[in-house]
Amino acid sequence: MPSRTVTVASAVGLHARPAATFSRAAAATGFAVTLSVPDKEPVNAASILAVMALGVEHGQEVTIAAEGEGADAALEKLADLLATDQDVR
Repeated sequence: MPSRTVTVASAVGLHARPAATFSRAAAATGFAVTLSVPDKEPVNAASILAVMALGVEHGQEVTIAAEGEGADAALEKLADLLATDQDVR
C-alpha cells in the first residue's frame, strides 16, 4: 500500500479549517485514504471528526496511505496539502 510521511505545516495543526480542507481533499480522491500518527490506529482521512480526534499539532509527522491505481498521485497531492500552512490567508 503506497504511503507518504509528511510534517504538518499548519500553525494550528489539523484542527478545524485545516482538518476540513484535508478531509474534503481526501474524500475527493476517490480512494480510501487513511491518516495515522505513531501509537494510534489509522483513521479515515475523509472524516473531519476522525482527523481532528488524532490531535495532530504543528510540526508533527503523519502518515497518509491509500491503495489502488493512481493512489501515488493522490497521496502526493494530499502530502503537498499537509505540508502547506492552511491558515495563511
